[in-house]
Amino acid sequence: MTIYDVAIDALRGGPADLSQYRGRTVLVVNVASRCGLTPQYAGLQKLADTYADRGLVVLGVPCNQFAGQEPGTADEIEQFCQVNYGVTFPLTEKVDVNGPGRHELYARLTATPDADGEAGDVQWNFEKFLVAPDGSVRRFRPGVTPDAPELVEAIEAAVAGR
Repeated sequence: MTIYDVAIDALRGGPADLSQYRGRTVLVVNVASRCGLTPQYAGLQKLADTYADRGLVVLGVPCNQFAGQEPGTADEIEQFCQVNYGVTFPLTEKVDVNGPGRHELYARLTATPDADGEAGDVQWNFEKFLVAPDGSVRRFRPGVTPDAPELVEAIEAAVAGR
C-alpha cells in the first residue's frame, strides 16, 4: 500500500481521496497557524503555483500536537490560510502525526529517513515529505524552507521523473 491508498478526510469534511494524486508529485506538510514557521505557507503556495502545471500537489495537513499551535476549527484554519497566505492548495482534516493516535498517512511517511538518515517522529510543524510519482519519498525537516535549494532541486527532479 502507498499513501494513495490511505483514507483521510478533507478539511471541510468528506474524503480527501489521495488516489487522485497517483502519478503526481505530492509535497505533504504538517501545518499550523500559530507557529514561528507559519510564514512557510507563503513559500508552499509559491511552490504550488510554480509547479502545478508540472504535476506538483502541495497537501497541507493541520496538526495541533506541537505546543497547541493549530487549535482552530476547520473554518478558522481555512479562513486563516486564505486571508493571510492566499492558500489554494488542498488541506486535510486535522490529525496527529506522532504518538499512539498517529494517522496512517504519517505512520507510512515517518518510516522515511531524513538527510541524516534519521526516521521516526515528526520534529515540529512544517516537516515536509516529498512523494515522487513512483512512490519514493524524501523527507525534509521543518527548518528546510520551501525555497531551500535542496527541496527545490528534489521537486524539480521528481516532476521531471528523475
